[in-house]
Amino acid sequence: MRSTHEDGQAEDEGPRAHAAPLSFARVSRRFGERLAVDRVDLQVPAGRTLALLGPSGCGKSTLLRLALGLLAPDAGEVRLFGEPLRPAGLEAARRRVGYVIQEGGLFPNLDVEDNVTLVARHLGWPAARRAARFEALLELVKLPRTLRHRGVHQVSGGQRQRVSLMRALMLDPPLLLLDEPLGALDPMVRSEMQQDLATLFRALHKTVVIVTHDLAECAVVADEVVLMRDGRIEQRGSLPALLESPRGSFAEAFLGAQRGAREILAERGPR
Repeated sequence: MRSTHEDGQAEDEGPRAHAAPLSFARVSRRFGERLAVDRVDLQVPAGRTLALLGPSGCGKSTLLRLALGLLAPDAGEVRLFGEPLRPAGLEAARRRVGYVIQEGGLFPNLDVEDNVTLVARHLGWPAARRAARFEALLELVKLPRTLRHRGVHQVSGGQRQRVSLMRALMLDPPLLLLDEPLGALDPMVRSEMQQDLATLFRALHKTVVIVTHDLAECAVVADEVVLMRDGRIEQRGSLPALLESPRGSFAEAFLGAQRGAREILAERGPR
C-alpha cells in the first residue's frame, strides 16, 4: 500500500518502507565512446552520509544525475525508496530528494526567499506554512533573516550555498544529494561550511550522498566513503579503514596524495 502526503509526496508502506533510500543495480551509462559508469552496484543505507570520492571523470557526478532521473541508465536499474526510477514517476520521486549543486544553481531573477520556497508555492502550500518552514530553515542553516529579500547576486558564495541547502530541504525530503557543493568556496568559508554540514546531517538524520574529490571533506562530513575510478567502485568503507588498508596502487596513490584527513580524524575521535 501507498499513502500520500498533503504536499503530494508518496510514502511507502509495508516492506518497501524499509528498502534502501537509493540503490544502483548493475548500472551503466555511456557518453559516446566513453563509459562514465560501468556496472555499478551500490546501496546507500538510510540515515547515513556517504561520500562519493574520486578524481574528475570517475563517474561520481553521473551517479547523482542517474539517481535524479536527469540521465537514464543504458543498462541496470536505479531505485529510490525501493521503487524503480521510471519516467512516469519522476516528478513525485524528485519531491522526496533534495539536490544541491556546485555554486548552488539558484535563479538569479528571484530573491533568497522566493528561491527557497519556489517548489512549495508550485505545490500550493499556504503562505503561512511556507513562511514557517522558511523561518525554521533560516535558523537551521544559520542564515541571517536580513537576507531574505536580497537578490542572490547580493549575497556571498557561502551564503548562496546555504540558500541552496535551504531550497533542497524545503519539502523535508528524506534523501539529500550534494554534488561538490563547496568546491567553489574559498578555504576558510569551505572549512566552516564543512563543519556546519556535518552538524546538520547528524541533527536531521537524513540519508545523504555527497560528491567530492577532497579527502579532508570526507573526514569531516562522511560516515562512509566510496572511492571511484573509471566509472567503477574501487573500494568502499569508513575513511579510517580506507586510509589504513587501501586496496591496490590507485587507492594507495589517491589516498596518499591528500594531506589533512588523518589529522582531522584524530581530532574528531571515534563516532
